[in-house]
Amino acid sequence: MAARPEGYIPAAGHDWLLPLYDPLLRHLLGEDALRRAILAHAEIGPGCRVLDVGCGTGTQAVLAKQTHPDAEVVGVDGDDKALAIARSKADRAGVAIAFDAGLATALPYADARFDRVISSLVFHHLVEADKRRVLAEILRVLAPGGAFVLVDFGEPLTVLERIGAKLFLRGEHARENLEGRLPALLREAGFSRIEELAQRSIGVGRLWTWRARE
Repeated sequence: MAARPEGYIPAAGHDWLLPLYDPLLRHLLGEDALRRAILAHAEIGPGCRVLDVGCGTGTQAVLAKQTHPDAEVVGVDGDDKALAIARSKADRAGVAIAFDAGLATALPYADARFDRVISSLVFHHLVEADKRRVLAEILRVLAPGGAFVLVDFGEPLTVLERIGAKLFLRGEHARENLEGRLPALLREAGFSRIEELAQRSIGVGRLWTWRARE
């Protein structure tokens, strides 16, 4: 795997928080419902080739394979410790998933390799230049007619969300998210038919879901 670049933020924010990552997502996000909604938005068909970018501990990828056993599911992440957990989850679930070590800014796949790409709760960890690099890479690996589903923090709409964003999403990494600029970045990267599919408050912020086409 390529070395972690300066400023890389692992799945849980810090390596020492990794054991708490899955429990926190279940508690804060109602994770199972969120993950199932993401799959519905991805519209995975028979034989689809699916990539989960920034797959973390593998919950989304495992659910995708369980729900669509005839799909090819691949997860990629730069956090080796999270990938070890993901592989254990897949083994326990009895599903075959390739979990690859790699950075989203330089995906280790051929052009037009995947029909669907999913990324959830990754982009708020990236500075703007890296967001642009990741979007270019996702567009590169998407097959013609493919779709990309992006779920992440977006513009806060309530006073409580704005307070939570200031407390928990400080710094330049989340700036474009909180300014509501992710759809513009998708357009500038070359995606088309960008759809806002869902949004919901989680108290400390607001999660938005977009789908964009190759």
